[in-house]
Amino acid sequence: MSEELVNSIRDAVSVINDPHMGISIVEMGLVKDISVDGDQAKIVIQPTNPGCMSVTRIAADAKVQAEKVEGISNAEIIVEGHVMAESINEMINR
Repeated sequence: MSEELVNSIRDAVSVINDPHMGISIVEMGLVKDISVDGDQAKIVIQPTNPGCMSVTRIAADAKVQAEKVEGISNAEIIVEGHVMAESINEMINR
């Protein structure tokens, strides 16, 4: 079941495009990991640039899309490798 949910989440967030490249964040490899524990999802996103100004929008969109997946009540988004990662993670996961 959780493998199906991981695939559903991957499909859901694949509609999000990097605003600079116009390519899916999944296709670009920005989504580093997706895990599911019960109805809780955790998605790790790593931008290609540690100063990427779009990563907050990408992370927020990923949270919204993941939480639309049936069977997921909450998605925690973890941004890694960004100079503001700690602040972004705190803001997105309130």
